[in-house]
Parts: sequence; structure tokens; C-alpha cells
Amino acid sequence: MQVTSIVIPTFNGLSLLRDCVASIRKHTSVPYEIIVVDNASTDGTLEYCYQERLKLVCLPVNRGFPVACNYGLHIATGNALMLLNNDTIVTPNWLDNMLRALYSSEDIGMVGPVTNYASGKQQIQEPFTTIADMAAQYNVPNPDLWQESTRLVGICLLFKREMLDKIGFMDERFSPGHYEDDDMCYRARLGGFRLLITGDCFIFHHGSASFHKKGQEAVQALLQLNRQKFIDKWGVDPHHFIA
Repeated sequence: MQVTSIVIPTFNGLSLLRDCVASIRKHTSVPYEIIVVDNASTDGTLEYCYQERLKLVCLPVNRGFPVACNYGLHIATGNALMLLNNDTIVTPNWLDNMLRALYSSEDIGMVGPVTNYASGKQQIQEPFTTIADMAAQYNVPNPDLWQESTRLVGICLLFKREMLDKIGFMDERFSPGHYEDDDMCYRARLGGFRLLITGDCFIFHHGSASFHKKGQEAVQALLQLNRQKFIDKWGVDPHHFIA
């Protein structure tokens, strides 16, 4: 049986996590498991996860997004694997449409949806109205809306286990976060996999909820630091892939 493991890292984002999990349960018709990886939250996240019987990894300190993702992936049982931000709300047909794109060709390794808040090609162009309106407009199965890309944003990454086995886990040098998704996309392409934007799947994204808590100056410093780490690792500027 095809199962999708949905890994959701979180840090003191209980209200966002509740909405995210509720939307998954409401709008997902294919087999799945939810794995929450908690980065030492103090807001009742653990109690909520126990109450909702969610698969849970508890980290004693905040290790950041890439580390949390890797912990979740290590215990995932699915054939398809997903990394999903806790500040997202999924919509009708979302996973069906993404899986259809992912398994449409052997050389497709990873896919990502369109959304209201993202850098690059995945951000919708028209003004956002409501989640329901956007879902009704976008989430009609249509392979003509799939678009090959050099980059997918890490708010929602769906990929094959075969890809993970070949390219490895997220690079934890980018913790607490930023550019780990660019790095994963770059390695996927080096491994011979194609990336697709699934234009027939819209999900809502609140937008950088965890990092906004740090303040803009700290976020900009982290962006600059991790961009340089990417350049040092690969000899190319990741901004070259942002269109």
C-alpha cells in the first residue's frame, strides 16, 4: 500500500500546528501518517500531540528546521515522503494531485505546490482572496499546469524515497534554517532527478512564522550566512536558481 509520511517540524507554534493537522485530516483521502518533530516547545505542543495520537519526536533543545526534518525522515515509513511547514493549511485534492505529478515519470524526484506566499515561481500571481477560492481555482487535476523547475521552496516538499536514498538527508550545516531546501534541490538535480511545480495544487502559507519571531535583522544575517555556506559548498550562488 502506498503511504505518504508527512513530517512537520514545529517550535512553539501550537495554534498553527492545530490548523495544519486539522486541514490534513479533513482534505486527505489517500493513506498517510503525520510525524510531528518538536523543537523543545513550551506552549502545550507535546500535550496536543499526545491527545491527537500523532507520531511524535521530542527534541530537548531547538535544533532548527533541517535537523528536525531529518529526525522525522528517519522514522518515516512511507513510500512517498513530505516535509511540510507547520504554518500551512492544505486544501481539497492537494495530496492526490501532488502524488499524481510525482509518479508521472520515473525521473521526477520531488514536487511542490503553488501558494500565496513563497519566493520564486511557486507564488501565485493573482491577488489572494480566500483559501477556498484559491483551492477551487487551482486544485482541479490538470497535468498541463505542471512546470519543471530548478528549485522548489521548502514549505512543502513531496519526494520519492528512492530520491532520499540516493542523495541523502537534509544538510544540517544550514540549521536553524534557510537554503537547506535549495541545497536539497541542487543535490536532487545532480542525482538525475527532475523537479516539478504542481500548478494544480494550492496550499495556504502564513509565511516564515518561526523566523519572524527572531526579528528582521537576525533573519537577514542568517540568510546571508547560509547563502555563503551554499556558495562555499557548491561554488555557485543559490540566487541563480531563484526565478
